[in-house]
Amino acid sequence: MSAIILDGSIVHYEALGRGRPIVFLHGWVGSWRYWINAMQIASTSFRAYAIDLFGFGDTTRDPAHYSIERQADLINHFLAEMGIGKVALVGHGLGALVGFSFVKQWSKSVDRMMAINCPLEYESVNARMRTSSMPELIEWLSDRTPESASALSDASKTDPLTVSASLAGLQANNLFPEFRSLGVPSLLVYGGNDPAISVPSQEKIDAFPRHIHQINLENSGHFPMIDNPNQFNRLMTDFLALESGASPRDLQMKEEWKRRVR
Repeated sequence: MSAIILDGSIVHYEALGRGRPIVFLHGWVGSWRYWINAMQIASTSFRAYAIDLFGFGDTTRDPAHYSIERQADLINHFLAEMGIGKVALVGHGLGALVGFSFVKQWSKSVDRMMAINCPLEYESVNARMRTSSMPELIEWLSDRTPESASALSDASKTDPLTVSASLAGLQANNLFPEFRSLGVPSLLVYGGNDPAISVPSQEKIDAFPRHIHQINLENSGHFPMIDNPNQFNRLMTDFLALESGASPRDLQMKEEWKRRVR
């Protein structure tokens, strides 16, 4: 296990590979652990980092750090302490919101971002996310396979206050409108069977600027990286392989990853 002390708090992370840096940010249920497979794939070309956010996994539990903005500060301090320059971000749910907040403050530090099952507004979050206990969320959102149980084995360590604090922050401050104006190439990915987060409407999709693109994975739920790792990893690697600054809409012309998973 790797850990670093940031502002007096223990922050747990894991790293694999060599190359350009990519940072994986987990969601409301789980920890760095469910990124293991994606990290292994990315590590063939990247230095892959996965971080436990405050209140999750083996990172310090402290309600003073649970807001989305303070979690983004964690990422900034981590990158500075580790001497990491411009990064690619891959965030899921809460991790994507933290990524939006990070880009809002330090957009020049992000080359591109992949946001998975991220609510673009408070109303797109199912009410059960706000009212259920962590065991209930695990039961509801996972497919209860042995692979899922292993990937989410740290979920019971979560401080429930992290969920309520971040959702309150989303309700008070919708980050997406400002994020979309910053020009960071971004791919939004949604599991078509996710019960927790609503897929954006076609009207919203049609209004996206060219540097933002959305792809729906119809056979995935809340955890596409667990539900269908081969499909998810192929999409991720194709996105990461785009030239710096290229629009993710170029993926529309690349059907190879879709054909390979039929």
